Amino acid sequence: MMRLTNILSGIAGLNVTGSAEVEISGIAFDSRKVKQGTLFVATSGTHADGHQYISSAIEKGAVAVLCEKLPEMPYPSVTWIVSTDTSADLGNVASNFFGQPSTKMKVVGVTGTNGKTTTATLLYRLFTALGHTSGLFSTVCNYIGAEKQDATHTTPDALQLQETMAEMVQAGCTHCFMEVSSHAVDQQRIAGISFDGAIFSNLTHDHLDYHKTFIGYRDAKKKFFDQLPAEAFALTNVDDKNGAVMLQNCKARKYTYSARTMADFKVKVIESHFDGMLLNVNGKEFWNHFAGNFNAYNLLAVYAAAVLLGADPDEVLRVMSLLKPVDGRFEIFRSPVGYFAVVDYAHTPDALKNVLSTINETRTGDQKVICVVGAGGDRDKTKRPEMAAEVVQASDRVILTSDNPRSEEPEQIIADMMAGVSVASRNKVLAITNRKEAIRTACMLAHQGDIILIAGKGHEDYQEIKGVKHHFDDREIVQEIFNTSTLN
Repeated sequence: MMRLTNILSGIAGLNVTGSAEVEISGIAFDSRKVKQGTLFVATSGTHADGHQYISSAIEKGAVAVLCEKLPEMPYPSVTWIVSTDTSADLGNVASNFFGQPSTKMKVVGVTGTNGKTTTATLLYRLFTALGHTSGLFSTVCNYIGAEKQDATHTTPDALQLQETMAEMVQAGCTHCFMEVSSHAVDQQRIAGISFDGAIFSNLTHDHLDYHKTFIGYRDAKKKFFDQLPAEAFALTNVDDKNGAVMLQNCKARKYTYSARTMADFKVKVIESHFDGMLLNVNGKEFWNHFAGNFNAYNLLAVYAAAVLLGADPDEVLRVMSLLKPVDGRFEIFRSPVGYFAVVDYAHTPDALKNVLSTINETRTGDQKVICVVGAGGDRDKTKRPEMAAEVVQASDRVILTSDNPRSEEPEQIIADMMAGVSVASRNKVLAITNRKEAIRTACMLAHQGDIILIAGKGHEDYQEIKGVKHHFDDREIVQEIFNTSTLN
């Protein structure tokens, strides 16, 4: 229980009618989760307006309502708080209610189109190995210390974020690493979080179904950096032209990382193989278990952030040499007959280009590259032909298939992708809607030494079709095929 006046502490622009001394037992922005003594926050979401459910929330026991406009007949027994932006206020009241947990840990957010999951997860693993109890919010899963929790969103809602952070503090976490999606910034899910650092990886074509324009997508990322306090660090990849944009108007301490130009943190790839790379980071060489230039950037970002958080540089490199790839991120499987399958989450044109570049740079001799890829339904349609164009250009054979079609017909998604394939290249493209059969066909086409890239789903263990999630794991399918395959 906490008094409403304490929950509202430090939040400007609020107009309170009724008693601010009322005791609050919990906070909810979903009327279905309201219980006796709740503060109900009416937010205008992307799918529903919480103001429509104020009456329902009061009937279920809400004793205070935070809203942007009063209903026509407000209940006199309820305390009303009127604000101009309840979406932002939700995070702030939740932070106060749960004891401002982000101020009791070192919190670092990672944003960008590609690399967020790998960077945030490796920071969590690194600081755990360095002896710190840490927390993680990621696309794959969340961690409170060693306790694993399922993740439903790249960045949870503001209320869940604050509650989970409070659990992290209770568990003794001193550090928290989190992916910060553009949706989360735009919807103000990160309001109320005190960040100690932010990392920008890169920016490419994605999420235009939501942001409408690339500039809108970029500016959502930039807003995260604009909100950083002066004592935090802002770390950006200056090899991406948007890296410098993130630092404009940013009050935080500015640092850069690069593989190609002058920067505070530099990396050079000395050797690159499927099972690892030899990197030179700020003049010091170390071997690691990752592959690809894109992972060189991820590892450099991890190193830089760790050093900026006060870790010993030599110890950081020692531990980083022991870290393993994140599930579904360039995860390699070797078949009994000697070809390779690479399962990766790449689902944007640039991510596919990066992964296929790594494969093509590493393969030798007459090894063939076969790519199995689809595109998600109910998402940015404009990237579909671009994705197909990238994989056709960089692969010897391509199988277009289903990803998570959601409410769309998978055949139409494949047709959208096929629009990016030139007439001259269509002879090396197959369309197989059933994803399992597409993977099986790729394995049948592969010979010793060949590399199959199975892209788009990575760590996911489901396929969403017409609103229903069916169990489906690319990695399980690959292993099942390998276990039952005969020599080609």
